[in-house]
Formats: sequence, structure tokens, C-alpha cells
Amino acid sequence: MKNIIMITGATAGFGRATAVKFAQNGYNVIITGRRKERLDKLEKEILPCGNKVLQLRFDVRNKDEVFSVINNLPSEWKDIDILVNNAGLAAGLSHIEAGETDDWEQMIDTNIKGLLYVTRVVAPLMVARNRGHIINISSIAGTDIYENGNVYCATKSAVDTLSKSMRIDLLKHNIKVTNIAPGMAETEFSLVRFKGDTEKANAVYRGIEPLTGDDIADVIYYCATLPAHACINYLSITPVQQAGVNQVARKKV
Repeated sequence: MKNIIMITGATAGFGRATAVKFAQNGYNVIITGRRKERLDKLEKEILPCGNKVLQLRFDVRNKDEVFSVINNLPSEWKDIDILVNNAGLAAGLSHIEAGETDDWEQMIDTNIKGLLYVTRVVAPLMVARNRGHIINISSIAGTDIYENGNVYCATKSAVDTLSKSMRIDLLKHNIKVTNIAPGMAETEFSLVRFKGDTEKANAVYRGIEPLTGDDIADVIYYCATLPAHACINYLSITPVQQAGVNQVARKKV
């Protein structure tokens, strides 16, 4: 069987673009997500590439669901070469004293615990084969904290720390771990953060040319296809017009 990549949060944004990118380059792809109709649509797009696709429908926040589905993978799909922990979100944008606790729990459960649950089940499959690559999608907000970002920044800081510790823990098993930290990228991210408010979401990117899902997919592919002896541990990427979370040169519109 061809090399296998598993992508969480594959129904939109970085995940969707990554699934297409790898399928176009000869990988068999495991796509995961909560929305069946989007998984179906993505599978139809990938299949003409000539590679196999496996849909796994689960919510990364549900530990029992994650463990059950992945532990029951068909045998021909268990040799996962690359895991992309992409599922994540920002919810809300407010000072800590005014934050919505439901938003906090959603971000913590998805961005941290979801990543841990999936890694806990997939990593042993890689350890058994003494090879593999785990790619975690973080954010520049994990190291460059901003006002109102509080819990979101904390979850992405956790991804940064977890990536470093995973790299150490899995070192003797010949498993690569890469943390990719994007800056401003126009996907559904801001629309989700502002709970469907299109005007607020569009304002985030006004006056700049943001990164796209395809840009991040290209970076993931580059990191995943380096020679076996090379590992990118951390990679930060921003638009040319952004040097940091709050350092953005917007053009007049």
C-alpha cells in the first residue's frame, strides 16, 4: 500500500487543502471530521487522483469516540506514516474577565485534549514500526500573545510545548515531530471565532494578502517529504505584511 497520511479537521481550511495536496502526490489519505457531507464532498474530489481515501467521522473532543474509531481501523490502514493534528479553532475574542467559559472549554477540548487523544492512539502504531511523522498545527499566537487572545493563545502555547516534549519522548523511536505555526490565514478561522459574523471576519484580513490553506498545505508537504534523516522541529510562517501578531502593515482600501 502507498504511504498513508491521516488528517484531523480535514473538512475545511488547512486540513482540506492538505488532503488534496497529498492525494495529488500519491498518498492514500485518511480524512477525519464531524461533518459527513463535507467528508463526502472531499472524498469525491480526491478519488480522481487515483489514491485510496478512508473517511473517519468523529469529534476529536470525544475521547471514547476517538479511541474506538482509530483502534478499529482496517488493517490495511493502520500503517500511518504521517499524522497531521490540524483540528482546532478560536472561539470568541474578549478580555479574560468577560470571557465565555463555554468558548474556553471548546478551545481547550479541541486544541489540546483533541490533539492528545488522537496522538495517544496513533503514536503507538508508529512506535511499533519505528518510524512516522507527527505534524501539529499551532499558531504564532502560541508564542506571541495578544490582547483578548488569552485562552486561545494558551491552547496554542500548549501545542508548542507538547510538540517539543513529543519530539523528545519519541526520539528513540525514530519518529519526527514538527510544529507549524501560521500567522494570518484566511480560512473559516475568523468566521468561526466571530460565530458567523461575516463583517467582523472579513475585517481581520482587510488591507493585507493573507496566507491560504494551500500555502500551509505546501509547507506541510515540504516538511513531510524531507530526507529521512532531516526533521523540521518548528516552522513559523506569516504573510509578508505581518511580522508578528500585532505587527501588520495594512494597505489602504
